[in-house]
Amino acid sequence: MSSALAICHGAFGRATLYRLDRPMATHAHREGHLVFFLDGTPATLLVDGVPQPTGRGWAVAIDPWAPHAHRPPAPGASGLFLVLYVRPGWFLEASRSKVGGLRFGAPRIELEGALARRVERVVGLLAEPRGDGRLEDALLELTATCWERSWQGAAPPPARFGPIDFRVRRAMRLIGERLGEDLPFDRIAREAGLSRPHFYAMFKRELGITPNIYLNLLRVEEAIERLVATDRPVTEIAFELGFPCQSSFTRFFTTHVGPTPSEYRRRARLLAERDFQTRRHGPGGFALA
Repeated sequence: MSSALAICHGAFGRATLYRLDRPMATHAHREGHLVFFLDGTPATLLVDGVPQPTGRGWAVAIDPWAPHAHRPPAPGASGLFLVLYVRPGWFLEASRSKVGGLRFGAPRIELEGALARRVERVVGLLAEPRGDGRLEDALLELTATCWERSWQGAAPPPARFGPIDFRVRRAMRLIGERLGEDLPFDRIAREAGLSRPHFYAMFKRELGITPNIYLNLLRVEEAIERLVATDRPVTEIAFELGFPCQSSFTRFFTTHVGPTPSEYRRRARLLAERDFQTRRHGPGGFALA
């Protein structure tokens, strides 16, 4: 069974050590995503439907909102991975980058020399965390180096800051407000002023993901927040997010995150509740079980 060895939350996003041995559903994150294979059996990541093998000496980089899935080579084949979820706003502010977004120039990044040592440093800090900012500094160095190497000296393209169509924004708001309801996308489309086919096509064009993947993204975010920032029972969280029972919620969580909800809660601890409540915009600390 997939498991979590370490989970740290902070202003940077999330830094985790996962042992993964099962396929994961196609999903997406708001964050930039970096995956480093450490030990065991390598896996393949499907990024926008394109296979990206993991392995020693390589990292896989995934842009925010890009759909992806984890695929082990065989049932039960277990690999240890350092998995980072980096908030673009934190990265741009902390690195003082003038380039908008956290898009990578290539999905595979060679790990050698200083970059390999930075991976080792982050893993070491996850194993023995301190509250003195060393982990955040190490994560910034690692992310910035990966980002630079992904472009291999080429100038990144300018940021694309175009407004999302107001009908898609309305649909996003409706989905977010009704996470716990059984609300068909046909109805969302009507309330947004679109036909069903037009709604699906426009949503995918504007965000790069389907409405269902967006819904699941929100459910994962809310589930993690409630698991870490509250002590409410897992069953109660499951019902609030629209799942008929705890077992169906657990299946959903493990196929999108890796560990079970209960294990995630055990491994992730916060220095202060406010740190997690400001996870998208404000400052935060980190903690490790």
